[in-house]
Amino acid sequence: MADFELNDFKPEGEEQRGDVPDVPRSARDLEAVYDIPVQVSAVLGKATMQVNQLLKLGRGAVVELDRKVGEAIDIYVNNRLVARGEVVVVEDRLGVTMTEIIKTDRA
Repeated sequence: MADFELNDFKPEGEEQRGDVPDVPRSARDLEAVYDIPVQVSAVLGKATMQVNQLLKLGRGAVVELDRKVGEAIDIYVNNRLVARGEVVVVEDRLGVTMTEIIKTDRA
């Protein structure tokens, strides 16, 4: 499994401050942020529709998503794509197994 860097969890569009040097941090230096909550989302798929179609939806309506059965789902941390995975069942709940870690280039 790949390791994450602290910057992987910054909200989209947030840049590193220019006055802070890019100094490698040890795990001990990062202990201060271990208890900070992050939002993790697993997106099964997306759909686009017109408002009039949306208003016609009711109980039992099926919205077709852009993904095929068995296709990897996207996993976001603080609205940033960080991984892809597969839906699994853990006891009586849904879960996600990470199958691919997404590395992004930082400028």
